[in-house]
Amino acid sequence: MSDAFTLTPLRALTARLVTHDWAWAEANAAAIARNWERRRAAAPAMFDGRVLLARACRVTEGVCAVELFETAYASFLAFRDAGSPDPEVTNAFAAVAPWTADGAALLGLMGGQTANAGQAYFPCGTPDRDDVRPGGRVDLAGSAAREFREETGIGLAPDAPEDWVLVSGQGQRAFLRPVRFAEDAATLLARMEAHCRGEDAPELAGFLTVRGAGDLDAARIAGFARAYLAREFAAAYG
Repeated sequence: MSDAFTLTPLRALTARLVTHDWAWAEANAAAIARNWERRRAAAPAMFDGRVLLARACRVTEGVCAVELFETAYASFLAFRDAGSPDPEVTNAFAAVAPWTADGAALLGLMGGQTANAGQAYFPCGTPDRDDVRPGGRVDLAGSAAREFREETGIGLAPDAPEDWVLVSGQGQRAFLRPVRFAEDAATLLARMEAHCRGEDAPELAGFLTVRGAGDLDAARIAGFARAYLAREFAAAYG
């Protein structure tokens, strides 16, 4: 596990949309444009839509409150590629962490047309305007469930537990929602792969089954996912 990440169990998670004049993006407009041209040359299918980043995150007695603001995807990508130089802004996102009946975790392998080509992590996406509800509430639980369904074809049961683990580090705040499915790894994997084969342009190139600490390939698996899985496997196997 990387020491750059901290893990915090949460009993509740709230998020809201706020206005924020992002000084870093304004000061680095030219660099953002150059970075976008470079990225688009490597992956022409990328689209410069609008996404939400976090400007504040507070945890009090297990309750996390996040403030998110809207920006261009190109700005976010340049910010991340530069090593997240603004300490007040983080890439905050939510993801379902799928566990199978036989104790494995499943990760998605990002396709070559994406910004994270070749990386493996839990199916997820950066929150956007589709996740904003009346009154400015940002539905991070809904974002996680939507992304998981879109990328795997599997919906969550209405009574699926909503416990969270916040993994913080390297300019990220990953809100992970562990969900244990009734199927074993082979069965759940087959369902996910069938979904991808039926899509015209799947975001994922495939899936990775992880059964223990020995499977946590640092060259392939994103740091936040490795940090979370290392802790879970250590707790399970001692």
